[in-house]
Amino acid sequence: MPEGLRERKKRQTRRRVSDVAIGLFVARGFDRVTIAEVAEAADVSVNTVYNYFTCKEDLVLPPEEASPQRLADIVRQRPAGQSALGAVLARLRDEIRGRDRAVGLSAGFGRVLEMMRAAPTLTARLEDLGREMTEALGLVLAEETGAKQDDPLPRAVAWQIGSLHALVYSEVGRRTAAGESADAIAVALLELLDTVETLLGERILTYAVRKDDSCSG
Repeated sequence: MPEGLRERKKRQTRRRVSDVAIGLFVARGFDRVTIAEVAEAADVSVNTVYNYFTCKEDLVLPPEEASPQRLADIVRQRPAGQSALGAVLARLRDEIRGRDRAVGLSAGFGRVLEMMRAAPTLTARLEDLGREMTEALGLVLAEETGAKQDDPLPRAVAWQIGSLHALVYSEVGRRTAAGESADAIAVALLELLDTVETLLGERILTYAVRKDDSCSG
């Protein structure tokens, strides 16, 4: 269904408030900026800010972008014939090639990253997010493969995929802090994914391949 005018305006307002907030946080530090100051700079009320963002951290890490379901959703949406790991690798490669905001390759990310690293609540949020992503993925893999409750394999595969996902973001952060360009980082990340893929065994590479339901019955 096409996005309506009201929904589009709400999305635009939400993005503008987030962008204004991040600009203030980068300039002055996350802990030194209040929600009231964000509202004033974005020309909205404090209530409007809270209508869009439950807490201050959401202004930097909005749930729809920094979702605990990110890896699980990627796997749920994979086409027939693709494994769980294959789906995540394909998505990461697409995002890297597109210099996507989701992998931190958008303009100005370096300063945003510095700001986030200096804010304890944001670094804690990122750590929690990584753990929640892995846990959610493990549940999806267990459900799809029909694994028994005490079977460690879905959790082990989820941990491997989650570690790969975290490695990509760690590499983006390291290279961004070193002053590398988004293009140079993208090239390095694609090489990294190729290298990791060659190191992983056949069991994880072919784990949870989605079947073609159209061929059943």
